[in-house]
Amino acid sequence: MARILVISPSGEVYDHDNVRWYRYADLQSHIDHYHNIGDAFVFDSSLKLLNFEKLDELPISRVDPAAIDRINAEYDYVFLRGSNYIHAQMNWSRAAEVLRLLKIPVIAFGVGAQAPVSGKLELSEDTRTVLKLIADSTTSLGVRGAYSAEVLNDLGIRNVRIIGCPTAFRNNKSDLAIRLPSLDQVRKAGVTLRREVSKTYAQDIRRYLTFHRDLVKAMADRFEVTLMSQGEVEEKKLALGSPEQKAAAMAALRDNAWARDWYLDDQMAELYQSRMFYSDVVAEYEQLVRGLDLVLGYRLHGNLMALANGTPSIYFTYDSRTVEFADTFKIPSVDVFSGQDFRLEDYWDQSRFDRFNAAYARVYGQMRDFLVENRVDNKMVDRQTAEQPRKVA
Repeated sequence: MARILVISPSGEVYDHDNVRWYRYADLQSHIDHYHNIGDAFVFDSSLKLLNFEKLDELPISRVDPAAIDRINAEYDYVFLRGSNYIHAQMNWSRAAEVLRLLKIPVIAFGVGAQAPVSGKLELSEDTRTVLKLIADSTTSLGVRGAYSAEVLNDLGIRNVRIIGCPTAFRNNKSDLAIRLPSLDQVRKAGVTLRREVSKTYAQDIRRYLTFHRDLVKAMADRFEVTLMSQGEVEEKKLALGSPEQKAAAMAALRDNAWARDWYLDDQMAELYQSRMFYSDVVAEYEQLVRGLDLVLGYRLHGNLMALANGTPSIYFTYDSRTVEFADTFKIPSVDVFSGQDFRLEDYWDQSRFDRFNAAYARVYGQMRDFLVENRVDNKMVDRQTAEQPRKVA
């Protein structure tokens, strides 16, 4: 069994391969802190695909040559948790210095690039260096989709494999397939919320939030709805805070002119106060989506968690990142900026989900091949033989 390290762990590990936020039981210690629990989904899902006996974090904020010598002697590899690292504002701290001293492989486990709304993606020299050091340490570098692969190709990094995201494969079902019930059987729906959005990546904030509001209201008018937040402070307080914190959260939301004037109308305010869900424990999101008939919305990993558990999901795309995910897995998706209205009936079509089913099987194989070719001891099944891989010597 492997001894491994992780860069950017995003949560504490318990029971070997389960993840929850740090000091999760002491909510009040971090209720005013924004963290995207979707990052913990990726970390948790990554661990569920790997065979390992020991896991530690590789710090990249300091360089300790003696500690790195010990790491080289005692550990088998380090993996970089999949996330949106390839963008203009990325700060790698002292990662390049650390990686130059490592003699073990650095596994990029589904990293991705983020394109700006306009202009060319400009990357720092530090980002270029880190990516090349990672690529040189392994047989292949795993990215989430075609756009990210193209960005790396332009940097001269050719040993790239498109592997999607570990969250899709967290239950290690090589034959997972979404089968739609009739729409009149759908009772419970989850809407994955992303109220906060950057104008750097979303081309029209008003359109984005109008579409967001209308989706929530339409689903609430039709189904028993759960609003699934992933870390914004006000939503977190509305889900789990004290009465005083809930009141303060609503006041903070209404203090924004856009929310007060056209986003947070009476129906939205009532839904925000009565139907909000948040948790610092990944397993609680999984339990939630298993009890829903449909999940749709704006969150990459909230939607992907649903699909991984066999729950139909529809993506609402608004930047290169969401488009890339939907394209990699052929997930039914709605372009928020297309100018078209959304009708659920148009997407409740088995042929759309059959395209996802086929893509899922293909990318599952790519993910397994990626782990095998990089000599990563893993639990994934060879779809050709229906056998799990042999332990790495």
